[in-house]
Amino acid sequence: MAAHPNWAGVGPGAQPGPAQGQARLDRRRRHLEEPENLDRWMVSYADFVTLLLACFIVMYAVSSVSEGKYRVVSQALGTAFRNAAPPQVTIPRPAPPPVPPPVPAIVEPAPPPPLPGDPSKSERLRGETRDRMRGMANDVLNALGSLVRDGQVRLTEGVQGIAIEINANVLFPPGEAKLEPQATEALRQVGVVLAQSSFHIIVEGHTDVTPIRNAVFASNWELSAVRASTVVRLFVDAGVAPHRLTAAGFGEFRPREDNGTAENRARNRRVAIMIEAPVADPPKELPLQPAPPAEHGNQPAEGALAAPVPVPAPAHSVPSPPAPAAGSAPRATP
Repeated sequence: MAAHPNWAGVGPGAQPGPAQGQARLDRRRRHLEEPENLDRWMVSYADFVTLLLACFIVMYAVSSVSEGKYRVVSQALGTAFRNAAPPQVTIPRPAPPPVPPPVPAIVEPAPPPPLPGDPSKSERLRGETRDRMRGMANDVLNALGSLVRDGQVRLTEGVQGIAIEINANVLFPPGEAKLEPQATEALRQVGVVLAQSSFHIIVEGHTDVTPIRNAVFASNWELSAVRASTVVRLFVDAGVAPHRLTAAGFGEFRPREDNGTAENRARNRRVAIMIEAPVADPPKELPLQPAPPAEHGNQPAEGALAAPVPVPAPAHSVPSPPAPAAGSAPRATP
């Protein structure tokens, strides 16, 4: 029986057969054909970068942790590893900052009131008040711009204050007390300006001498008073405090011009908005004491008003009748 060709060299000292040699050649050929891996260094480099990043993260976390939180975490980890009940941890709170002692308030003394004999300060206060009143009057004139340009507004200044006089022909129809639509809007703007001040306002109604008598108004007094009240109600709706407003009707008894011409009568029909100047001294009540009898020669007390003394009416002289003539009988008086 012939031996198998692949069994040659199986025993000790036997030479390898053709099949074993071919396999060895194939392995050597594959080893030589495989390329060498040159990127193995990237694995070590990536591990190094990862460890370096973790090191920096740990360093940042350790540097930013507070002492209280670090103590809590360490105790919690120790408790977890020892399997014991976690103790109650009290985080100490920072002590509040010390409160400085209160500084006593320095109260500045109030300025002394102006002396009666100090005219300079009273004049200065009067001048400041006058300037504020003029400023408000200018604001009112700006609100009445169209009427001012048409010459229907007049500005006067006196002891009582500053008056803005508006021709009533542009505010009311003849013989009526209802405002015209364009006049209502203009006066509402005036009320907005007046609401921003603290001066007292007097609204005056004036008419001419033309008599009026109808079912609504018995005379010019009623007409002027109702017109002033209509303007006052409009100012209240615009925001002016009611206690600062006064309505007054003067009828035809305080004319600005002579009523001889139609033009002057048109000027006398007006509504005046008086910005009243504040009174320097408040009114004082004087005691009323009756005067003592004149026969005792006593004088009334100082500062007291004496009771009025009735003055007898002058007696009319009556001529005495003539003496009767001798021998004639006396005449009887009727």
